[in-house]
Amino acid sequence: MALVCVEPEDTEKNVQRLLERILNYRIFADSDDRMNLSLQDIHGGLLLVPQFTLAADTQKGNRPSFTKAAPPEKGRELFVYLQDLAREQYPVTEFGVFGADMEVALVNYGPVTFTLRA
Repeated sequence: MALVCVEPEDTEKNVQRLLERILNYRIFADSDDRMNLSLQDIHGGLLLVPQFTLAADTQKGNRPSFTKAAPPEKGRELFVYLQDLAREQYPVTEFGVFGADMEVALVNYGPVTFTLRA
């Protein structure tokens, strides 16, 4: 699962690079139990979930600010672009719904979480 947040300066070029990184980032164990295989190498499934709250600014006060997230129109536009690219390049992909309240379950089989920036 990849939680996807669009920020104001992001472009289609950033989205292309992000998908490339998601598909090729070597985070799965090989036969020597080393993180050396990509999602494409293991033919795994991919779930892309829009998550603007990743851009939350929590430095002040007791309430997050989301000014570091792209406006909803831009976020939706680039997430739809990501969906189109993913369908084209990696058919084993499912998607969350932009702007929806979703119930998403995650089972993490390792002590690792990565932040990828394009």
